[in-house]
Amino acid sequence: MLMEFRSGHSYSLGATWDGQGTSFSLFSKNATGVDLCLFDQKGQETRLSLIDIGNYIWHIYLPNVKPGQQYGFRVNGSYNPEQGYRFNPAKLLIDPYAKAIAGDVIHGAEIFGYPWGHPQEDLAISHQDDSHLIPKSVVIDEFFNWDGDRLPQIPWDKTIIYETHIKGLTQQHPNIPEELRGTYAGLAHPVMISYLKSLGVTTVELLPIHHFFLHSGLLADKKLCNYWGYDPIGYFAPYAGYSASGISGQQVTEFKHMVKCLHAEGIEVILDVVYNHTGEGNHLGPTLSLRGIDNAVYYRLQENNLREYKDFSRCGNCPNTLHPQVLKLIMDSLRYWVTEMHVDGFRFDVAAALGRGELIEIDMWRGSGQRKIKVANYDFDPLGVFFTLIHQDPILSQVKLIAEAWDAGDRGYQVGNFPILWSEWNGKYVDLIRDFWRGEDIKLKEFADRFMGSPDLYQHNHRLPHASINYVTCHDGFTLTDLVSYNEKHNEANLEDSGSNHNRSENFGVEGETNDINVLKSRSQQKRNLLVTLMLSQGVPMLLGGDEIGRTQQGNNNPYCQDNKISWFNWELSAENEALLKFVQQLIEFRCQHPIFRQDYWLERDSNRDAIAWFNTDGIEISDEQWQSVICSITVLLDSTKVYPPNIQDDIFLLFFNAEDEIIDFIFPSDLRDRSWKIVIDTTKPTFEENLIELDKHEFKVAARSLLVLQNSK
Repeated sequence: MLMEFRSGHSYSLGATWDGQGTSFSLFSKNATGVDLCLFDQKGQETRLSLIDIGNYIWHIYLPNVKPGQQYGFRVNGSYNPEQGYRFNPAKLLIDPYAKAIAGDVIHGAEIFGYPWGHPQEDLAISHQDDSHLIPKSVVIDEFFNWDGDRLPQIPWDKTIIYETHIKGLTQQHPNIPEELRGTYAGLAHPVMISYLKSLGVTTVELLPIHHFFLHSGLLADKKLCNYWGYDPIGYFAPYAGYSASGISGQQVTEFKHMVKCLHAEGIEVILDVVYNHTGEGNHLGPTLSLRGIDNAVYYRLQENNLREYKDFSRCGNCPNTLHPQVLKLIMDSLRYWVTEMHVDGFRFDVAAALGRGELIEIDMWRGSGQRKIKVANYDFDPLGVFFTLIHQDPILSQVKLIAEAWDAGDRGYQVGNFPILWSEWNGKYVDLIRDFWRGEDIKLKEFADRFMGSPDLYQHNHRLPHASINYVTCHDGFTLTDLVSYNEKHNEANLEDSGSNHNRSENFGVEGETNDINVLKSRSQQKRNLLVTLMLSQGVPMLLGGDEIGRTQQGNNNPYCQDNKISWFNWELSAENEALLKFVQQLIEFRCQHPIFRQDYWLERDSNRDAIAWFNTDGIEISDEQWQSVICSITVLLDSTKVYPPNIQDDIFLLFFNAEDEIIDFIFPSDLRDRSWKIVIDTTKPTFEENLIELDKHEFKVAARSLLVLQNSK
């Protein structure tokens, strides 16, 4: 079939429709030829060779090609994995700039660049065509009526993050139409938005929605799937499986509508993004996109073995963030999601991998001679090019940036080391708070640092308390209910040994479900201890979606492959979970009402500043020598009238922490005894209360494993 064509745009990668036709462009430095493959409604393929090339960008313009057109690429070149080249024109490739992808990859032998079972493995080339198994990229019309939508730009000190999964959140919600459950439209439904508003959260953080490889690797053989979505194959395309309206571009419109609806109610949208690896896996993985377009450019290869990949994520590969074209791909993707999809920020999965260095060449002197040698410098660099590009970008530097501040490589734990503009999932916070409430030996200084926003981690480079994203649970691990119900993981449904064995959890005497009233009471109290500590700590709290309604994964601490009731929210709430939901709603409202618990400037630990003071249970102020001592009980004073600058009008609060297994008599500090106090939070009770108390004896009993919050009554 003859088709009219002319030169496309080398400056606009991917497929760009201008109202009259579509330009197709693809970057490949080492290719010897590129074919654009168009597919009609019957799946018939038409190939067009791209003969125009400039700056390694292959391009063509096709008049009359409209939105909805499905396409892919085939790329010719050398197949020599030992030299880093894996070109194979038998493999249909997904456009890395595709704005929509129509469906899922179907797992099969054909999607691999080498023949399964061949004695040479990936050194041999497969000539099997795989176009029937590869989802097609789709030309889209990017127009959308935003009706003046603007990013809410909620200040960090007022931000409360709700981490959730698009599908799991609404898949079983009885008040959302069945055809909308588990979709972008489901989250945009008034029932769901009303729930989020009533809960009091300001920002939803969505597990990956970039189009991903659903049935990857061994999961397909086990009839499981990549439920979490941490295997991306399209950095511009919203995952089609979460669309209720269609997969030929409709998913883009539906996603935009979701964002628009959430913004209309003042709720932000943050995306969990995965630029540290792709769904193509290691050297024995499938050829889906970047591997076949230009493997040697797009991935970081082992210098002494170009057949294999560097793998700082333990997911098989790492995109080559040292190459300008790969950096452009990532930056273009991020800007697209902000400018075209109106998201409010990003949480970067395994973000330390994005700041890894490279081999560097240095001069060495030996005797009278000089020679150059290459030295590996793969350490994390907070001033690396990736972070520099983010910092100077006029769009990306203005949105919320959150790092998962570690990777799986050597010296990969980088909590506290990210540059300005960045907040971090504070892994030290979650570990310490869990240990404290289990009665483990915790040094007072470390507890104070975590409770006050971790100044020891973030103040040194002039970051503020919002640099600390505090959490006690997240998608990766136990839910809150499971954290207080299981000592060990129970991941049998995964059909593999996965998930951490170090959970810092406690089951209170029974593993898993029980009808023991005393065990259930202790578990409920522990949940309130953790939640209150989280919401009253300085920094930004993140609540794992479903913790507020007692969601359980039956002890599975790694349900990444469980697209079923193990992961889905159960909206049929017991009386206990109804009470927990009300408690969390009241707790979030309490935090919002009292700015002393969410300062965007550092509160000094030094009691001479008077805004905060720390006391022993006997009412005597903590001495300098005691900061390195181990504690399980402590009194904290927060006095908003002494905050500088005096930008808040609030009350005075006393917090009594008792992580001991016995009742502790707390004595009031002497200069606070003449004030009138009321209890506002008592974690031994399932509801908030406001009871005036008498202090005739200046003592107060605090129950074992509990937290009391007192407010100065004016």
